[in-house]
Amino acid sequence: MSREDIKKEAEKKMEKALEVLHEELKGIRTGRASPALVEHLKIHCYGTMTPLKQLAIVTAPEPQTLNIKPFDPTLLKEIEKAILQSDLGLNPQSDGKLIRIAIPPLSEESRKKLAHEVKELAEEVKVAIRNVRRESNKHIDKEEEEDILTEDDTKRARDDIQKLTRDYEKKVDQITDKKTQEILKL
Repeated sequence: MSREDIKKEAEKKMEKALEVLHEELKGIRTGRASPALVEHLKIHCYGTMTPLKQLAIVTAPEPQTLNIKPFDPTLLKEIEKAILQSDLGLNPQSDGKLIRIAIPPLSEESRKKLAHEVKELAEEVKVAIRNVRRESNKHIDKEEEEDILTEDDTKRARDDIQKLTRDYEKKVDQITDKKTQEILKL
């Protein structure tokens, strides 16, 4: 495997870690209504657990309101149950066809707790990125031992992986800083 191949593989894995961060952050509440807040919830439907976004249209008609219109109205009770059982602290109201959720403003204490969750999530993703770096460096060492990479190529490959790691850690910081500001903003 060439130096470039090792770098590409590492970059692909780091990008995957960033995607996981994006998905996790969608589920963390800010002061505004966002369909992403509930779309990931799993609903018991026809014997399987299915993400809400596959079962209903979720909209935010106002900054503090979510509407959920299931494709199959018989799923209303299951959707309500899943929302109530989630740790989002939301209270769904159903009219038989549509579920409305008023998004209450976050208290200062809740905002700080959510900001702390974001920070912990960021640290988990950074650890995943560093694990990719470690794996890549092991691979580079193995390639050098087998005389596939020269000493100079090994050094360059390690430098490439370190730069990639720093770049992705910066991206994590930028993403989480933005989310933290959204949470803390009144």
